[in-house]
Amino acid sequence: MADHDDAVLYGISDGLATITINRPDAMNAMNTAAKVALRDALRSAAADTGVRAVLLTAAGGRAFCVGQDLKEHLGKLAEAQGQEGGNALSTVQEHYNPIVRALTEMPKPVVAGINGAAAGAGFGFALACDYRVAADTASFNTSFAGVALTADSGVSWTLPRLIGQSRAADLLLFPRSISARDAHELGIVNKLVPAADLAAEAAAVARALADGPTVAYAALKESLAYGAGHTLAEALEKEDELQTKAGASEDHGIAVRAFLAKEKPKYLGR
Repeated sequence: MADHDDAVLYGISDGLATITINRPDAMNAMNTAAKVALRDALRSAAADTGVRAVLLTAAGGRAFCVGQDLKEHLGKLAEAQGQEGGNALSTVQEHYNPIVRALTEMPKPVVAGINGAAAGAGFGFALACDYRVAADTASFNTSFAGVALTADSGVSWTLPRLIGQSRAADLLLFPRSISARDAHELGIVNKLVPAADLAAEAAAVARALADGPTVAYAALKESLAYGAGHTLAEALEKEDELQTKAGASEDHGIAVRAFLAKEKPKYLGR
């Protein structure tokens, strides 16, 4: 794996990009260097036509990402108080929003390998991924209200869509850690595995997606996002548009021929 930045590791292997938040001594909290590096790594993966899937994970065994580095944030609060029009939370627009948009909008699937605590923005990053594999020792916490803040990193949009408005309000108004097992039962986690197996299981899921029909996956991501905010009639029109595109892909022809020949398809990602 190549070093994209000290705070984030980035590497590509046979169409699978692996991005690792690399601040284990700080519970993978996001300081400015980490936020910039993660944003840029995700943008690189999104723009690289050779990347067909992304695995987002973190170093160490304690945390996936606990959100904002509060030590750095305290200094920025002090700076903002001394400046007219200062805004210590400009990081939302500069970093967190672009990170979440890169995760949700890239035309390829993203798997989160959640090795430990996912809190605040770290919880948001996990929710913005398309598929979440979690260690049985992981935990989840909205955290925002606990430091007198509102939701960011897309949590106000993603969490209610996964677990419903009432349960999302409960977790946001009364922030607390919930276990990986409870998160799995709520539908936050797609796959729950023993902690010792997390790295291998998350990589296997991401590898299966990297070897799959990339155009179809991109269309599925787009249709799910579109359907969340449009009428059935509009969704049907979008499905027609995207199905036409998927049907014209090389992978569709490969899949049909393989099905008729009773063989396993070998997709090209186009």
